[in-house]
Amino acid sequence: MRILVTIPHVFDPNGGGNYGSLSPDPQPRIKALTQCLRSLHSLFNHKAQFCFEYRDRLYTLPANQGRSVLIQVIICTTQGLHLLDRLPIPSWSYQHHEVNCHPMLVGFECHALLREHLGQYDYYCYLEDDLILSDPEWFVKLGWFNHYIGDRAVLHPNRFEIVNHPEIKKIYIDPELEFKTGKRDNFAHYFSDNLTIAGNVMGQQIIINRAENPHSGCFFLNHRQMADWASRDYFLDGDSRFFGPLESAATLGIARTFRVYKPAASNANFLEIQHFGQAWSEKIKAVKFT
Repeated sequence: MRILVTIPHVFDPNGGGNYGSLSPDPQPRIKALTQCLRSLHSLFNHKAQFCFEYRDRLYTLPANQGRSVLIQVIICTTQGLHLLDRLPIPSWSYQHHEVNCHPMLVGFECHALLREHLGQYDYYCYLEDDLILSDPEWFVKLGWFNHYIGDRAVLHPNRFEIVNHPEIKKIYIDPELEFKTGKRDNFAHYFSDNLTIAGNVMGQQIIINRAENPHSGCFFLNHRQMADWASRDYFLDGDSRFFGPLESAATLGIARTFRVYKPAASNANFLEIQHFGQAWSEKIKAVKFT
């Protein structure tokens, strides 16, 4: 299996601080992107995975060779606003792709890069630079979902944060949305029909719902889905109606093309991805934990 991952990355210390990429402190962003990249290679770079075996002495043997996976990571930046030269990881971990656009629009340039590589990969992925994977069965689960549901639907993960709280250690940070009033009316139909799918995986019942909040900061399309999306007349139109350009780059084009699903709260960790830090948990700290 061949996997292409594109990551939009911007760091502007003078940006005003509305996003982590615009904070004056670079260290959280360095740590986030470092963990993002290390997680990808530790999970899917099977040529670099080993185990120990002891006989007359200690041997190092290849591990997880039952799967043949090649992962290519491309980080898109613009105007020199990045921290790549400060990452404590080898440069072979990624390919640097510089683009010429407004910093808020780098995500759409990732879409163009995905289209440029059509026909070369089995999965085409988009990942914000502060997301951390920890599930080695990630693409197995996506394949299972589309085998039964078809390519007109995509399965998005639930984002979570590890919380520094006496009683709560983990919280899923993307609440469901109500698309009833205001400017959201004109695309509410993309993700509001409340369909539910139930299935059994290794003896466990899994519930998957049509996502009322489709945002996960990422998407993972198989090659047929990527070709379908890239053929639409609105591909690369820069539509930013879903809150803003950063959120729209991760979500709106996918929601316009496919039915977006997420695992239900009862089995939220069936497909989940960690958001670095506690930024969103802090934003909603006024909500009382009970």
